[in-house]
Amino acid sequence: MSEKPFEEINKKTVYGPVKSWRFGQSLGIDPLFKTSICSFDCIYCQLGKIQNVTMERANYVETERVLNDYKEVLNNNIHVDVITYSGSGEPTLALNLGEMIEGIRLLSPKIPQNILTNATLLFIPEVRETLKSLDKVTVKLDGPNDELMRKMNRPAEGVTFDSIVEGILKFREEYQGELEIQCMLMPMLEKEFDKFFDIMKSMKPNLVQFNTPSRPYPSSWHRENRGNHELIFDYKVNWLKGMDKEGLERLSNEFSNKTGLKVLVR
Repeated sequence: MSEKPFEEINKKTVYGPVKSWRFGQSLGIDPLFKTSICSFDCIYCQLGKIQNVTMERANYVETERVLNDYKEVLNNNIHVDVITYSGSGEPTLALNLGEMIEGIRLLSPKIPQNILTNATLLFIPEVRETLKSLDKVTVKLDGPNDELMRKMNRPAEGVTFDSIVEGILKFREEYQGELEIQCMLMPMLEKEFDKFFDIMKSMKPNLVQFNTPSRPYPSSWHRENRGNHELIFDYKVNWLKGMDKEGLERLSNEFSNKTGLKVLVR
């Protein structure tokens, strides 16, 4: 682990490593960095209120800067088990994401590379092609229809539930690596679970992960929340009502029995 102060680490496009309950030491790569930039403004987002809700793809941070920040990690001999593209919003909005993946692969060919994406841009062939080079792709899917998506995810103009589902299905056809679905379950979804199960089964994921809000979300954007799993806050935060542990376990068992898919509860 790095001995650098928390604040100094968060001045870099590379942050962590964050101790992952599943993957060990996960090093975050932030291909956006300047501000919070996302095609969603989720009601539970750990970053707080998204400052730029958009579907515009651009080079938000220079590839060279990301690679230099990564080389610093290598030079400090920090142990890394996995590299995860996430950070300050939706990583596929970065036009140069592929350059970052390729550059880091050349520097560390044996370290697996993953991405956390809300899948809003998977309808674009170039985005799907870029993500095919990754070892694991985790897509977000929080509900079974457009109405609930808009309540929970508050998407940018032009994003529809159908376009997200179609993008994931196309990607699954093309992708040979591990595809996971991450769901943030909330009480408002309970009446729609059967339909939700069917949609996820059609995507043929290797794993489905059920989450529910378990930590507060900031009222405003704070970059340090990219890797803040310690619940350290010196600013105003809010809490959301999630599902209880018994409800999550019941849904997990029901989902597994109906779909035959592997599911984890967090």
